[in-house]
Amino acid sequence: MIVCIAEKPSVAREIADVLGAKTKHEGYIEGNGYQVTWTYGHLCTLKEPHDYFPQWKAWSLAALPMVPPRFGIKLIDNDGIRKQFGIIENLMQNADMIINCGDAGQEGELIQRWVMQKAAATCPVKRLWISSLTEEAIREGFNTLHEASDYQRLYEAGLCRAIGDWLLGMNATRLYTLKYGQNRQVLSIGRVQTPTLALIVRRYEEIANFVPEQYWELKTTYRDTVFSATRGRLKSQEEGQQLIDAIRDLPFTITDVTKKEGREAPPRLFDLTSLQVECNKKFGFSADTTLNLIQSLYEKKVTTYPRVDTTFLPDDVYPKCHTILNGLTDYQSLLAPLRGKPLKKSKKVFDNSKVTDHHAIIPTGVNPTNLSDIERKVFDLVARHFIAVFFPDCLFATTTVLGRAGDIDFKTSGKTILEPGWRAVIGDLKDLKEPKDSKDSNDAPERTLPLFTQGESGPHTPELQEKWTQPPKPYTEATLLRAMETAGKTVEDEELRDALKENGIGRPSTRAAIIETLFKRNYIVRDRKSLQPTQTGVDLIHIIHEEVLKSAELTGIWEKHLRDIEHGTYEPRQFLDELKDMLGGIISQVLNDTSNRRIN
Repeated sequence: MIVCIAEKPSVAREIADVLGAKTKHEGYIEGNGYQVTWTYGHLCTLKEPHDYFPQWKAWSLAALPMVPPRFGIKLIDNDGIRKQFGIIENLMQNADMIINCGDAGQEGELIQRWVMQKAAATCPVKRLWISSLTEEAIREGFNTLHEASDYQRLYEAGLCRAIGDWLLGMNATRLYTLKYGQNRQVLSIGRVQTPTLALIVRRYEEIANFVPEQYWELKTTYRDTVFSATRGRLKSQEEGQQLIDAIRDLPFTITDVTKKEGREAPPRLFDLTSLQVECNKKFGFSADTTLNLIQSLYEKKVTTYPRVDTTFLPDDVYPKCHTILNGLTDYQSLLAPLRGKPLKKSKKVFDNSKVTDHHAIIPTGVNPTNLSDIERKVFDLVARHFIAVFFPDCLFATTTVLGRAGDIDFKTSGKTILEPGWRAVIGDLKDLKEPKDSKDSNDAPERTLPLFTQGESGPHTPELQEKWTQPPKPYTEATLLRAMETAGKTVEDEELRDALKENGIGRPSTRAAIIETLFKRNYIVRDRKSLQPTQTGVDLIHIIHEEVLKSAELTGIWEKHLRDIEHGTYEPRQFLDELKDMLGGIISQVLNDTSNRRIN
């Protein structure tokens, strides 16, 4: 008998249907030579400190660092989990072969490997690796099963992540709680959560400590069009008034009119982070809500595997794109311009070198039915972005007009859409820009200008506008996700952001959970769409003087090491040895601290 183990009952049912397993038993489905069973996500977890040594149950500074001689796993303490594991264990111990059908990612590999270890499975193991749950994808996956050993590095990366989080979380949490918490509250420290909290606290303090500076801008209105002086900000009102007095009675002359045509490529396909960013920006969805919605769409077979960090597709998806588009029956009017033509194949979309285990999130071509309103919103974004990449670039013309009054130069500009191209699918470009995370936004508004002629001249109305410098904006979930992706660096250029992803903090699949953890521990709260630290969150970051625990950049380097372990270019032992050395240094520093720091 072949035992297939999936990560959720709903996924197991889809696999069982394709395999012809129809007989339902408690905890599994059987038929056609297969027994298809499931976990509920994690059934196993790393052992707790007292499972290794009873004396580690009591929190004590003298016991630190706690480094087990060998890490072990145990079942999560839950009656339902124990019951399901008993069923799985019996199936696996009598199996001729096991097929690991867990989610095709690091966490999915770890979940199922731990279950197989705990069940003491000894038979051969194969790996199902698929990017969607359509019947075609499942059949294709079972026809091309992989050796479990092909994913050993993936498992080792997941194991190192879990052990690293245990080592730092268990030790640092006890260390800071005992040293600085005065036995009043647990001070939770985490490898990813603490640098993320530090980002939020630092931004909050930048805003709180920001001292606005007054400045003035010289404008003038000519033919109902506002022109800005090119000399930029003025430091005093007196200076501005002198300039106005000097040019008020002089004519305004158009010195140059330049029209430049440009093109805008369609926006990238979605990875998980960019989808979470867009859903937060457009709909106010939390990162966790978006992850749950896109996971549901995946399980309903209408979108591909969601926990991805690439916006590209491999070349072998291109021949399937016509079929996928034809399945989007609700979008036929949008698809009309693509009929009868070969689909565009752009290197910005199809690039094997930018795809590893999974590709960007796209529709599967299965017509969506029975979606909730909020699922429909997420599906609509995914579908429209997929359609848009096959549309022509948006063509526009930018008109820049220069003028002069006296010896002061002025400038204005406007943009006109010549051919909407992909905008006809997605809409106005302004809706698609990344959320701004800078002190000032100098984007010129899109507007159509009157027809100006070089050399024309006439009266104008100058004015002085009082302005104040603006503080940075508080993080929203959208801008925080981007900051986590780039280890705290504010980057809008997509190619540069791709390069920084290697050193991002957390993984696309875990960032939402990290943010939710900060909420649950009362370290941050929502103020409408903004994220604000609580006093506890601020105090915690202040009490931590060890920069290695707070630095998004350093945490990003650890994440890079974990990715390198997955790719076989870094050794797990080296990662764990470095983490243990770092932990020893932190403990030594804190124990020797005589500053009398405390969280009240």
